[in-house]
Formats: sequence, C-alpha cells, structure tokens
Amino acid sequence: MQTDTKILTEEEIRRLFRTDIGHFEDKSARLLFKQTEHLRGLVMFLVSNIAEHLDFSQAKVENRSYIDNSLRDLMSDIVFSVPFRDDTQTDDLTIYILIEHQSTVDRMMGFRFLSYMCQIWRDQLHALDNAKVPLNQQRLRPILPIVFYTGERPWKIPLTLNAVMDLPEMMTPFVPTFETLFFGVKDTDIDEFGQHNHPFGWLMAVTQKAESDDKSLEQTLAEVLKRLDTLSPEDEALHTHAMVYLSHLIIGKRPDSENDHLIQLIMTHNKDTEVESIIMTGAEALIQQGKKQGLEQGLEQGLEQGKIDEKQAAVLRLMRLRFTEVSEAVVNEINRIEDFSLLDTLFEEVFNAETIEDIVLPNKNNGA
Repeated sequence: MQTDTKILTEEEIRRLFRTDIGHFEDKSARLLFKQTEHLRGLVMFLVSNIAEHLDFSQAKVENRSYIDNSLRDLMSDIVFSVPFRDDTQTDDLTIYILIEHQSTVDRMMGFRFLSYMCQIWRDQLHALDNAKVPLNQQRLRPILPIVFYTGERPWKIPLTLNAVMDLPEMMTPFVPTFETLFFGVKDTDIDEFGQHNHPFGWLMAVTQKAESDDKSLEQTLAEVLKRLDTLSPEDEALHTHAMVYLSHLIIGKRPDSENDHLIQLIMTHNKDTEVESIIMTGAEALIQQGKKQGLEQGLEQGLEQGKIDEKQAAVLRLMRLRFTEVSEAVVNEINRIEDFSLLDTLFEEVFNAETIEDIVLPNKNNGA
C-alpha cells in the first residue's frame, strides 16, 4: 500500500480546526484525500477495474477549482492527475472530484459536471498551446468524474443531462451522454465500506456514523481503530493521517460532552507524537477563535465569570487530553483560580508540559 508523508503546517492545522474558516465537509474531504492512498480507495470502491491500472503513488493535486463563486458554500472540488501504470494512448488520467455538501439534492448536477469537464479540457488545450505542441498532435486527456456526496438526503436524481430536460425521444441522440460516478457517504450500506479491506472504507464507516447516537459511533470508531492497528509499519504515515482525520471528525461533529471521551479513545491507538501536537495546535486555535465546545462562550456574552468558568474548563479539557488522568485535587485547584490571565498562562503551560508533574499550580486564589 503506497502512502505519502505530507505533514500539515501549523497554519493548515489552525485552518482545519477553526469553525469560522471554510466549510467543515470541504475541509474534511481535503484532509482525507491529502493521503492519495484514499484517492485509490475511492476509485477502487467505485471502479476497481480502472483503479488497478493507475499509479496513485504518482498522483498530483492540480491547484485549480472550477466551481462558480456563487456555489462555493454548497460544493467544492479537487482535481488530480494520475498516470497509468501500463501503456495506453494517453499518459495520465484526470480525476475530478466534486464534493457536494449541501443538504439538498442538486438536480442540475449533470449539467454542472459537463460544464466543469469542458473547462478542464479547455485548460488542457491551453497548456498544449503554451507548450507549442503541434495541432495534429494535441490530445485531450480523459476525465473520471466523481460526486463525493456527504448530505443526509438520499440522492435519487440521475446525474445526466436528459434528467433535467423535457426530451422527445427523437432528440435523445443529440444530448451529450457520459457516466458520472457517485459516492454517497451517508446512504451507502455500512457493510460495503469493508468490502476492499482498505483504510478509506474504514474511515468512511466512522464518517457515516459521525452524527449518529453516541453508542453507535463509539462502537464503529472502536472497530475501525482496531483495524487501523493492523496496518504494517510501512504504512505509519497512513495510520498517523487516520488519527488526525478521526480527531478532526469528532471535534467537528460531536457534542462537547462527548469530545474528551472519544478523543481519548483515539489517542489510546495513536502511535505518533505528531498527532498529539496537531490536536493541541487545533485546540489552541479553537480557544483563540472563542467558539467550539463553549470554551470561550463567556467572551461572546461579555460575562466576566463566564470567561473564567470557560477558561477553567479549557485548561481541564486540555490537561485530560494530554495526560488522561487528572486528580480531583488538581481539578479543585484549577477551579479555584479566578484570574483569567493566570488561567491563560496555565493553559500554555499545560500545552508545553512534558508530564503533568511539570505543571506548577498556584497555591492561592488569583495567583496571590
């Protein structure tokens, strides 16, 4: 199994966890496909006969979007270029993934896809012109179109042009036809996710259950974590990536009361200190944002006591995430601190501490 070793920068981490930057489903999908092994998993799930001919270890993300500005809150897209393993009439394939994250079904999807594909081919022709390739040697590369749908409502409308036309039968031959692959995260039978025994399917099982009842999610998460533990040492980067993806999913989708427990479950299977660092940086970004988990709800309400209560809760959440066991005496000591700036300093100290013993708590209220 091929994996890449891309590491998130601090800025990428902060953007990933901030709820006021970007759309969650878009960020989640982009994080997922940052490991191109999951691109292979998606294509293998949909068209395994094509996947086996592609070299996903050489896949490249094209830094280009074709979505209209007016639709960016409803959908997003990712474009990949993937070479073929064997000799074909073309060197590589363009895989175009449209991430559909609105709750309603887009009846015009077939038309939109044709428009986006034509734009991709137009860009290919421009590149050939710029490279001064003779006209008689210019060839367009094929496109594999995929809808990655995360909405709750079942998608029953065909992804074709004639589905949005009042089409007399005599005119059928004159309507462009092409097949669009569809992957529905929420309406796929969960057992199907395991049919290829691939990490992509395992992560999709948890994604499907992300907003289900807590017992169902915890059971699925526990099963997937055990499967991820079976990955070989060569796939360490893939395992690390999965820990980050699952943590992002839990923090973004679950109620505050469940986050600590589920994150701790993930961390018991974590093998890389980088994951802990990413979660800590993400938590810090959420604290600064003043949202997520109600950690800074007091700031928004302008209530001083609310500030203190929420910052106390933030320090305790971070401490439990980093060190698991926090004694009742320590909890009581933190809850007695009434100085907001002191709590802020303590938060940074917890963040940087190697062990819980490294944290120095004040002996008196207000740090006096």
